[in-house]
Amino acid sequence: MRLLPAKLFVGIDGGGSKCCATLYHSEQGLLSTAIAGPANPLHGFQRTLNSIQESCQLALTKAGLTDTSLDELVVGAGLAGVNLPSMEQKMRQWQHPFAQFHLTTDLHIACLGAHGNHDGAIVICGTGSCGFAIHQQQSTRLGGHGFPYGDKASGAWLGMEAFKAVLLHKDDAGPYSSLTEKLLQHFDVTHDMALVECLAKQPSSEYAKLARFVFEAASTNDEVALALIKEGADYLSQLIIKLHHINGLNLPVAVIGGLADSYYEWLDPSAKACLVEARHSPEMGALQFAQSQQS
Repeated sequence: MRLLPAKLFVGIDGGGSKCCATLYHSEQGLLSTAIAGPANPLHGFQRTLNSIQESCQLALTKAGLTDTSLDELVVGAGLAGVNLPSMEQKMRQWQHPFAQFHLTTDLHIACLGAHGNHDGAIVICGTGSCGFAIHQQQSTRLGGHGFPYGDKASGAWLGMEAFKAVLLHKDDAGPYSSLTEKLLQHFDVTHDMALVECLAKQPSSEYAKLARFVFEAASTNDEVALALIKEGADYLSQLIIKLHHINGLNLPVAVIGGLADSYYEWLDPSAKACLVEARHSPEMGALQFAQSQQS
């Protein structure tokens, strides 16, 4: 399949667990969406480059454009981790295979996707967590310091806290939780040091996979799991309210990411009152960003 001469854009949302690419034709509109592996350069630079290229190639294949090469694509990419200057510099030095490659943060594209060209804020809660707002031609970031230093309430944070709670219980230094059995069964081990060995030096995406066990345990009124979720929800509520009240603007706030729905019922009512639905996905925000960079 060969399209008429026109620009092919790809919007990329790259995070700690996956890289999502949406392919867009300037005349025919949206063509396909594809997913590849993690794309946070802080936790794997070469893996990020591989995931970006793989997601683009998969999107072309899904659209039936098997005779189209990567050097025909105009890519807008919002990546986790490039809010760190060293990671941004390293990514900008990449000799990419695309016609054009426009780089920004995952926060920026998420906000563009959620609110378009209007002022607004987002709270991301997936593998990581962060708050971000665009207001009066300025931007404000809250959090986003990365795992394990920050990213409170995130999937990685929940997984790490569950892991720590299990270790405390195994040492008779913390309360019992069904998380102990859930994690031991998940990794098919029987004692604490075997569990430590399973998680030693693992990236944030591996800890984030454990978050589902926390919500499962909370659904059976497990006190340890409930305490973790409430702590995470309190933090997210604070982020939402702070972003909403920046400069007295009453900004609309959208909560996005893999854990957004799971946390919703636990948010403070005053935080819920600030929320709106995101208009579009972060990948659509990345497409908008790529198109805005065209002369």
